[in-house]
Amino acid sequence: MVGYKLEVTTGDLKSSGTWDHIYVTLIGTEGQSERTELDNFGFDFSTGTTGTYTLSTDLALGKLLLLKVEKDPFFYLPEDEWYLSKIVVTSPEGEAILFPCHRWISRGELVELRGGRALKGFEEDHPLLIEHREKELMLKKSFYQWKIWAEGLSHINNFNNASELPAEIHFSESKLSEIKYLKLKTGIELKLKGLLGSAEKWETIEDIKNIFCWKKTTMSEYVTEHWKEDYFYGSQFLNGPNPSVIKRCSELPANFAVTEEMVKPFLEEGSSLQEELKKGNIFLSDQKKMDGIPPRVYNGEPLHVTAGLCLFYLNPENKLRPIAIQLLQQPSAQNPIFLPSDSETDWLLAKMFIKNADSMDHQAVQHFMKTHLLPEVYSLAALRSFSVIHPLYKLLFPHFHCTLSINIGARTTLFGPHGAMSISSLGVDGMTELMRRALSETTYSSLCLPEDITARGLESIPNFYYRDDGLKLWSIINSFVKAVVEYYYPSDSEVCKDTELQEWISEIFTHGILGNKASGFPESFHTAEELTKFITMVIFTVTCQHAALNNGQFDNYSWVPSISLLLCKPPPTTKGQSSMETLLETLPNVGDTVKFAALFCLLSETYSDMVPIGAYPKERFNEPAPKQMIKEFQAELSYLSEAITSRNLQLEIPYSYLDPAQIENSVAI
Repeated sequence: MVGYKLEVTTGDLKSSGTWDHIYVTLIGTEGQSERTELDNFGFDFSTGTTGTYTLSTDLALGKLLLLKVEKDPFFYLPEDEWYLSKIVVTSPEGEAILFPCHRWISRGELVELRGGRALKGFEEDHPLLIEHREKELMLKKSFYQWKIWAEGLSHINNFNNASELPAEIHFSESKLSEIKYLKLKTGIELKLKGLLGSAEKWETIEDIKNIFCWKKTTMSEYVTEHWKEDYFYGSQFLNGPNPSVIKRCSELPANFAVTEEMVKPFLEEGSSLQEELKKGNIFLSDQKKMDGIPPRVYNGEPLHVTAGLCLFYLNPENKLRPIAIQLLQQPSAQNPIFLPSDSETDWLLAKMFIKNADSMDHQAVQHFMKTHLLPEVYSLAALRSFSVIHPLYKLLFPHFHCTLSINIGARTTLFGPHGAMSISSLGVDGMTELMRRALSETTYSSLCLPEDITARGLESIPNFYYRDDGLKLWSIINSFVKAVVEYYYPSDSEVCKDTELQEWISEIFTHGILGNKASGFPESFHTAEELTKFITMVIFTVTCQHAALNNGQFDNYSWVPSISLLLCKPPPTTKGQSSMETLLETLPNVGDTVKFAALFCLLSETYSDMVPIGAYPKERFNEPAPKQMIKEFQAELSYLSEAITSRNLQLEIPYSYLDPAQIENSVAI
């Protein structure tokens, strides 16, 4: 008799265990074992435990190829799905082979697991495994399919409800419970205060401070106190929720009617606008891509969206402040240039309308389109194209595991007919058009942070912590990915002949960027270097970029005078006519304000199942080399986290959104 040792690990998720009978069959190059029940004394498969079993065969099975797992009922107990994390089989020769599962198994289901070294398709050398891989990919393609959500936007998955997804790729029960509790908690407080659903206008700015008693952060408190200040306003374009739009300005756009005389009082004494442009101290935010998009109709009248231009100046103290605002693209007598020397409320209103446009760009384009919709394409293409034994599937899956689930929900709760974005100034139709325009202009290089920073001329602007932390993270991710790619692709020829890899990028090009060759997106891979860069971009996007755009939402958006997705009155067309009453009338009413605040409370929350970047609790790689690469990756992230924490102690406004300890390993909210 020949003995095989099996170590079977049940997941530590809630209700992962089972009372049912579990059977395994080992299949090797020299034969297969009997179907054998795994049964020790007592309760075998309780949550979070590892049981050890011996499976005996008459003869050695040769090289192990597959492991079959079956789950049969225990008496007449109701169904209890079992979450199998992994099985490690030790052969008679002492070789330990990992068979990762990381999924729920239902009663009567037969699951075939692949184990051992990660393999690309052309490396398969056994007919049984070739057939098994082909069947696996065929089933995946029939299960995960593409559909169109809106014309001109990236394609999405074919599921209408997250419950239709396999359990291992949607929210954990703990997160669903925590979200439900948080919604209930915020709803009760807002209802008891008479705020929820109220159509009343805010009577004073001070009243807005009392939306939540329990939910405040150091940053949200700072925003509340400093929102009127120009220097804080400037800092938000660098380190706030939307740091991806401001750029250095070497010459003013022809349609921006700013003159030397207008801005000279706000520049260094003795300097001029032309001199400061040459020095590289002038910056611009230009929302021209939303020009002409029809806004939402509100109380029978269309709202007003300003596709404005905001000019910033970096002064000798290295502080960035706005110095001129034009609220519409075309200059006219009814479109004056607003300046810091105007009345307080004129200037505040101008800044608010710029932030209103910026917030819709942030939510629809930078956040949802670029860090949700495009990652859904990367994810769905991977689920369709890669076998579970493929090294890139093992590398990428931990960064995708909740993407489809969160997006299915977001398309209803955010962009549905009654979703949060339906009450924005643009409304759902306008936001969709904004995304459509943005996707047609999106380039591959704009998604690669080092190239984006250079293209925007922001390499040297001081106090730009998003850039500083982001570039370090990009470098750390790139080094990790480079090591993994070079280990599994020792030559460029292996990249070229990997059909699963080529299908992955082809589907992304077709369904993500809609075949737009001008985007610069790769249609295929020819070198390991190209592959490394693309995977770096993907991982950076779903971890770091998403964190930078998501995690500060409550901090910044909960104080609606600072940033609001909805403004109810038209922008000022003349100067000297506004008052604080005008400003309050322009802000959303009480009910809409608290609806936004509750949303950003949910989106910025840290949930108990949060997995930080670099943590891979679900073991997938069997080889020592990638395991060591992961350890080195984690160490580099830890060093950076310590450095960011130390730096933040010295800052009046700490920047922690790109602290690795606070970055989720995937788009999970």
